[in-house]
Amino acid sequence: MTKEAKRKGIEIGAGLLLYLIAWGVSEYAQMNRMVETALFLLPYAALSATTYRDTILSVIKHRVFDENILMIIATAGAFFVGRNKEAVGAMLFYQAGKMVEELSLSRTKKSIAEFIDIRPEYANLKVGNTEKVVPPQELQERQIIVLRPGEKIPVDAIVTVGSGTIDMKAITGESKPREVKAGDRLYSGCINLSGVLEARVARIYNDSTAARIMRLVENANEKKSDSVHFADKFTRYYTPIVILIALMTVILPPMMFVEAGGEWIFRGLVILVAACPCGLMVSIPMAFLGGIGAASKQGVLIKGGTFLEELPRVDTFVFDKTGTLTEGVFHVQKVFPHKMAEDELLEVAALGEAYSMHPIAQSLREAYGRRLDISRVDGLKDYPGYGVRVYVDGREVYIGNSRLMNRQGLYYQPVKEIGTAVHVAVDGNYAGYILISDVIRKDAKKLVRWLHKRNLATVMLTGDNERVAEDVAKEIGIDSVYAELMPEDKVEQLEEFMESQMEGEKLAFIGDGINDAPVLARADIGIAMGGLGADAALEAADIILMEDEPARIINAIKISQATLRSVKQNMIFAIGMKVILIMLAFFGYVTMQNAIFADMAVMLINILNSFWMMKYPE
Repeated sequence: MTKEAKRKGIEIGAGLLLYLIAWGVSEYAQMNRMVETALFLLPYAALSATTYRDTILSVIKHRVFDENILMIIATAGAFFVGRNKEAVGAMLFYQAGKMVEELSLSRTKKSIAEFIDIRPEYANLKVGNTEKVVPPQELQERQIIVLRPGEKIPVDAIVTVGSGTIDMKAITGESKPREVKAGDRLYSGCINLSGVLEARVARIYNDSTAARIMRLVENANEKKSDSVHFADKFTRYYTPIVILIALMTVILPPMMFVEAGGEWIFRGLVILVAACPCGLMVSIPMAFLGGIGAASKQGVLIKGGTFLEELPRVDTFVFDKTGTLTEGVFHVQKVFPHKMAEDELLEVAALGEAYSMHPIAQSLREAYGRRLDISRVDGLKDYPGYGVRVYVDGREVYIGNSRLMNRQGLYYQPVKEIGTAVHVAVDGNYAGYILISDVIRKDAKKLVRWLHKRNLATVMLTGDNERVAEDVAKEIGIDSVYAELMPEDKVEQLEEFMESQMEGEKLAFIGDGINDAPVLARADIGIAMGGLGADAALEAADIILMEDEPARIINAIKISQATLRSVKQNMIFAIGMKVILIMLAFFGYVTMQNAIFADMAVMLINILNSFWMMKYPE
């Protein structure tokens, strides 16, 4: 139980005791109206102190109209017309409803936290030839930890000894266990299924994957959606309208009918109680919290309710190519030397890219297959989007795409084959090119087909050459292709798309989260592929796919659609019930206590409807 719920429990207990005493005394003792009113003011004061305090704070913050002001006007008015018992009873049930709201909200949040909790509880720290069980927070970089079968990985680490299989489902939603061996990276929150492993700590606990994911999920609801803002705005306008209706109920009927004015005053006060929007205010944020929790269980991190709400409105999906639609794992297909031996061309290219972590550079080193003597390399200069200039054995070498050759005014051989060509020039003379190809992701076609069935546009932005880009786009089914773009060109092209959009239309960009950070940040919704361990993705993207599976976007869209359905149902049900209660109160069929009970029922039904989002099927 939260501190707020405990405090309310004490207030309700004290107020209830004083209420029963006042009720008993008023029933068996003769007293005038003023004394009876003073008697019932004691339990009323105990029950309503926090309500009056919250109202004063709201007024100071220029937020006058909320459910508290409705209850204060209604119960104070009930005292004025001599309905003391009803006034205290209404406040008692109102506070009980607020306590139920607090308990439901905290328990739902706790259930969601437990449902997605991937935080490890302990770590086996290796100290010499012994082991010590320590909290994960105490681990430091480069320390050695031991992982036994069934244990949760405490921090991001790199396997140093042993091999086994790892359950990645808690982090990525990946159902098939992943095999690991020495040199492979482990992510915190995953479970070691088989084999005893020793691993070197790569990141301290607070910087590890599990801790960062939990922080993102726990803070996601801070970014309010349009629906939540609507509920806030609705209450600001709804409350004065309800007060006006209640006022008209008090004034007009006595002028038109014979019934006593006091009865209509009380009915106006009951209308205020019946109109309290508690059920609406708590259920909408809960629906978004449930949707965010459901998505996280499927390896999709959504940073806030606003992105969950905007995703179904996206009409254009813009994709990066390398690492997004393709695996980004390049392999050398063929070497085309020009006035240089094939082995020498590959060696020069591998040496020139010895310091680069780009997938193309890694493929060149892999194809060379021998140990590189980096002492032969000097004067490296990187040209982002073009290639590199480097000195190998004192010779000036340019390695890159055709744009680099054109930029330097160097002759190069046109490429006829499909693939990415890496051109090499040595001392101003063209040395040939190396053809590299990528592999299309298995589920990329599935995603594009699903989008096309819903008449959604697909676009590819890539820095690769036009022939390769069009070949990949044709195979996958992408509508439009923009190739040979520099990073800044991608941003510029994206802005052109966004400027041409009609009001209400949204654009999503899907990239690998590392090289595409500026575009991810600029799009209406940035979706990062394979955000596992990628700091740039976690910072720039609004939605993160923890595994390199584009088709998970389908799950994210379906969950967001289900969340919006839940929100719509909650709003219609809550507002509809309020209209019915107000009408019944006008005709005198509802008491203050009945109105409060009805609002509690609406609130609990809506919370239950929101909570079922957590059970969204995979």
